[in-house]
Amino acid sequence: MLRRAGEEAGRIALRYFGKQPEVWMKAGNSPVTEADYAVDRFLRETLLAARPDYGWLSEETADAPQRLSARRTFVVDPIDGTRGFMDGRAAWCVSLAVVEDGCSVAGVLECPAKRETYWAEPAGGAWCNGRRIGVRLLPETPQSAGPKPMLDMLPAEWQRRMRREAYIPSLAYRIALIAGGQLDATFVKANAHDWDIAAADLILREAGGRIIDAGGKAPSFARATVSHGPLAAGSGALLDAMAGVLRSFTPG
Repeated sequence: MLRRAGEEAGRIALRYFGKQPEVWMKAGNSPVTEADYAVDRFLRETLLAARPDYGWLSEETADAPQRLSARRTFVVDPIDGTRGFMDGRAAWCVSLAVVEDGCSVAGVLECPAKRETYWAEPAGGAWCNGRRIGVRLLPETPQSAGPKPMLDMLPAEWQRRMRREAYIPSLAYRIALIAGGQLDATFVKANAHDWDIAAADLILREAGGRIIDAGGKAPSFARATVSHGPLAAGSGALLDAMAGVLRSFTPG
């Protein structure tokens, strides 16, 4: 169900892609387009019609406390990477997750401009377009992404080896690239929200990687607070080094 809904949501978004959709500015100077609203409306109506007992948490829907009493919650970003979408860049996606007890139990990233669909279920592996994916063994020159001030704080040995990737506007897609072995790690600045990472978190975990906070713990989703402190995503020794940087960016 989630993959079918994501596929149709991607088709809806593509109707606006590259066609200068109407744009409004939200609080915090964050843009939202008519495509975001159209996709959000379709997903909310379709998914809740199929699972009316689930909660609903979306970037483009006003949050309602009733969702906290639901056993499971849909966590949705209609278009993750809206600025890139507006600029005609292909690296954006529709992000859909089902969360239970703070953990994602289903995750889909529909990336129609890339013609890619990522998905995962617990203990079922991570997949892209029907092909099982996984994080790669750390190469001699790992590729890392994220905010420059955080990358600059990695130990010198990693600085010498590392290649920095250009900015990728969709955080979810950035994490999917790690799951698919095309990128090795990324920092995530503070204030990422559940809808940015809930689906990608499961996909990365099933691919053999992790998203962690400064304490080395995985983020929890669909709680009363839906934003997070600084995070890192990756695997192996590089992720361990990134955890030390996170502690420097975390108060207390």
